[in-house]
Amino acid sequence: MRVENCFFCGRPAWPSKGITFMRNDGKSFRFCRSKCHKNFKMKRNPRKLKWTKAYRKNAGKEMTVDSTLQFAARRNVPVRYDRELFQKTVKAMERISEIRARRERIFYKKRMAGKRAREVAAARKLVAGNEHLLPRLRGSEKRRLAELAAERGVDVEELEREELAALAGSKKTKAFGQELRRLRVRTDGGVEEITESAFGGGEAINEDDDDEDDDDEDEMDTD
Repeated sequence: MRVENCFFCGRPAWPSKGITFMRNDGKSFRFCRSKCHKNFKMKRNPRKLKWTKAYRKNAGKEMTVDSTLQFAARRNVPVRYDRELFQKTVKAMERISEIRARRERIFYKKRMAGKRAREVAAARKLVAGNEHLLPRLRGSEKRRLAELAAERGVDVEELEREELAALAGSKKTKAFGQELRRLRVRTDGGVEEITESAFGGGEAINEDDDDEDDDDEDEMDTD
């Protein structure tokens, strides 16, 4: 059983699967799915599409020079059937697959070496370029943290990082201008919404109170 490769993406096109296109000059093109067939008819270049084997090989993401790849070459040489030769061929195919898989893992590790360092460098560059967007501590907060660090005997920078993380993870949301909106859970299980001003003070909006006011109005109407 011969398993051909897709003409467009390079994936295996199994027998009785996929699409075969016969051109007027007699050349046949085998496609693994309709997606590859449609892209071929639209005259797209497989080297410019990231999901094809041709693109990955040109980008250096897959092995191109290896002795195990030579065994996959197509050979139209008729060979007389021999049981021993058939058994040796099957064992050789399994062994070649293991060797290729091991070499592909080694190739991947070499290709991805240093990726973590590059990601960290890019993240630091991004933070350095947008430092003005990060939350800042006031002078009074810094002095308070310095005194607290002197009492506990810890590093001031560590306390500042914890304080900034707490500010970044705060659930308070900005409502109108200098106002902040947050939710408060009462002891009886109810929830009330409070709108606070940046200059102090706040007004609580209780849903249960609104219902009680409506009930009072209904009683007055009945009287």
